[in-house]
Amino acid sequence: MAYSSTDLNDTIVALATAPGVGAIGVIRLSGKEAISICNTFFHSKDLEKQDSHTIHFGTIRDEKGNILDEVLVSLFIAPKSYTKENVVEISCHGSNYIIQTIIQLFIRNGARTAQRGEFTMRAFLNGQLDLSQAEAVADLIASDSESSHQLAMAQMRGGFSQEIAKLRQELIDFASLIELELDFGEEDVEFANRDKLKALVEKIRNLLSRLIDSFTLGNVLKNGVQTVIAGRPNAGKSTLLNALLNEERAIVSDIAGTTRDTIEESLNINGVLFRLVDTAGIREAQDTIEAIGVEKTMEKIGQSSLLVYVFDAQQMTAEEVQKDLESLYSENIHMIVVANKADLKTDIVYSDYAHKNLEEGNFVILSAKQQTNISDLKQQLFSAVTDAKISMDNTIVTNTRHLEALQKSHESLSDVLNGMDMQITSDFIAMDIRRALAFLGEITGEISTDDLLGNIFGRFCIGK
Repeated sequence: MAYSSTDLNDTIVALATAPGVGAIGVIRLSGKEAISICNTFFHSKDLEKQDSHTIHFGTIRDEKGNILDEVLVSLFIAPKSYTKENVVEISCHGSNYIIQTIIQLFIRNGARTAQRGEFTMRAFLNGQLDLSQAEAVADLIASDSESSHQLAMAQMRGGFSQEIAKLRQELIDFASLIELELDFGEEDVEFANRDKLKALVEKIRNLLSRLIDSFTLGNVLKNGVQTVIAGRPNAGKSTLLNALLNEERAIVSDIAGTTRDTIEESLNINGVLFRLVDTAGIREAQDTIEAIGVEKTMEKIGQSSLLVYVFDAQQMTAEEVQKDLESLYSENIHMIVVANKADLKTDIVYSDYAHKNLEEGNFVILSAKQQTNISDLKQQLFSAVTDAKISMDNTIVTNTRHLEALQKSHESLSDVLNGMDMQITSDFIAMDIRRALAFLGEITGEISTDDLLGNIFGRFCIGK
């Protein structure tokens, strides 16, 4: 989706609240003619004579003078608005008929329907937000946990942008000196101190590495932590899922192989969202359907960030548990081992099950049926995320596009260092620095294309 300059000079209109019947609906107009279009059909005051950031009560009437609704009109006069254009927001009753009738009235009289994300697109193009802040608006709307909300708010307020801008400016300062050397190439002068440039590039590469490393944590905080509950049949996996959710979500039975397909639910622990997946028991399948379930279990384990391995402490031997741990362990998965049915076996101790891939702190003894020590497991799940090496107080990357740009910039700066070690000429060093600057500029939108912008804003809802 591309936006032309003609499109961006139009006055646009869209429903800003969620579609569907509700108490109220908010219709948003933005553009040079927003106030005058609304004013033509608003009966109460002359909106063009009112101050910005004021609210006015009156009626909206159609071309024949028929009253469509009693409304509140909020005025935001350029440049003091979200888009830095004239913006009008009409709060009307939440009837779909009323909302669409008013929108069509405005369209017939000079406005056009907004494209997806066009209000935020205009905010970006008019300098209200940079590109990473604009993307954070969509993340904020989609946030469904405290952690994803905090990350989106921090980015929308410009924390990430400021860090990138600072790095980029330091590079620009040195790049300008390198470019100056090219103008005096025949005189063999050196304006940019190579030792200082090398120290700066190494410092920026280290900062970029930290931001790149933060993506693992940022991604799970933004999208939820994929957490698989796995184990042998009758280990109590479904009972544990029900205990964690505090509701009867999964069918519980003494018959082995009851769970044939995966069951997925969300659990919020202290503001962090965990996407729990209850899986079919791992064993040699007794029929084709169960075989498919076991295959799905192994697939889900491979896709997860966290694995909660559950075993029946009354029935399974330490050797059987360790055999399972060997087959399930992966460097990419954090594993928590749950010794279940502690109400039936009271002498469970970690030392009996000690394994090279299992830390004692990740061994939880509980009874899912009696719901004892469930809080201990929740704390272990929470700690698995928050005890990461990256501090939550630091800037955290959550956007795949940003990650790719950071990685490419990091590679370009590595080329700068390699080139300096090989004593290549200033023009090649300048080229690598320019590439690094371009990739950093893509993050904040200082360097962008219509295709890139269309892809980003095309994911927004119409009214944002």
